[in-house]
Amino acid sequence: MTYDRLVCANCAAPVSEGRCHVCRASRERMQEQGMFAGLSPAMLIALMVVLVAALALLAHQAV
Repeated sequence: MTYDRLVCANCAAPVSEGRCHVCRASRERMQEQGMFAGLSPAMLIALMVVLVAALALLAHQAV
């Protein structure tokens, strides 16, 4: 989940605005986690399967 859709329980404002110290701390923590932090394990497995299939297809065409 991205922080632009979250609402702060402390100030009831969007976390992306960073109005209070709780918003700013949550926003910074989510930014530090990286781009794959919001993906579910099932989505990561599906992504890996697609990448392996693409590599197998490329290897088969190269031969």
